Amino acid sequence: MADTMLIISERINGLFTSVGKAIDKRDAKFIQDLALRQEECGAQALDVNVGPGRDDGPAAMEWLVSTVQEVSSLPLSLDTSGPKTMEAGLKAAKNHVIMNSTTAEEKKMAKFFPLCKDYDAEIICLCMDEKGVPNSAEARAEMAMLMITKAMEHDIMPERLYLDPLVLPTSAAQDQGRKIVQAVQMFQTLNEPAPRTVVGLSNVSNGTKQRSLLNRTFLAMLMGAGLTAAICDPEDRELMDIIKAGQVLMNERLYCDDFLRD
Repeated sequence: MADTMLIISERINGLFTSVGKAIDKRDAKFIQDLALRQEECGAQALDVNVGPGRDDGPAAMEWLVSTVQEVSSLPLSLDTSGPKTMEAGLKAAKNHVIMNSTTAEEKKMAKFFPLCKDYDAEIICLCMDEKGVPNSAEARAEMAMLMITKAMEHDIMPERLYLDPLVLPTSAAQDQGRKIVQAVQMFQTLNEPAPRTVVGLSNVSNGTKQRSLLNRTFLAMLMGAGLTAAICDPEDRELMDIIKAGQVLMNERLYCDDFLRD
């Protein structure tokens, strides 16, 4: 069987009001219960994000990482655009770490790739630069190749990268869904073995009423295109069932009549 898709939980994020309040109050039990629930629902890694605009970003990230690690040994995806906050999380992390993330901006790569090397981490590479998100799949692939090349200049091999084509809300950029699928396919031609790919799945449904339906449908499409990781909500049971069914149909999971119970 081939490697199965990595499921990264999106829920430990200060953008959610309840999580933001828990971080403010340093409510360890709330965060730990949330982490354990994500793991029980099938998360294989936990995205941890202290939320935007915090004056105490590094301290909050250090606390959040330490708090989660007290109850879970899952890999952590440290989700921040701030180098100081990122390094605080890297220093506190005892388990395997994915840095989420760098962009193709020169100043971002100059700060985040050295951290990636120094802390022996993996890193998500977002396909955007100073000019924003590219409009086409081809332009995204060019940007992905630039980040692969720049990472290698820092002695970070492609197998430590996750390429993210950047999902946009279908309510505002309906033409981009097809282009994201095409980009995931194109990324696989950029190296041998094929680079890993990841998306922030719920971005596709921002601003819509049928969020779960759009998330589930888009994930099935992306799995068919070769997606290898998704930042998503493991508490969405039907979404998780779609992942399992997709893995069976892609010959990544051995079929049995009760495969949904695995």
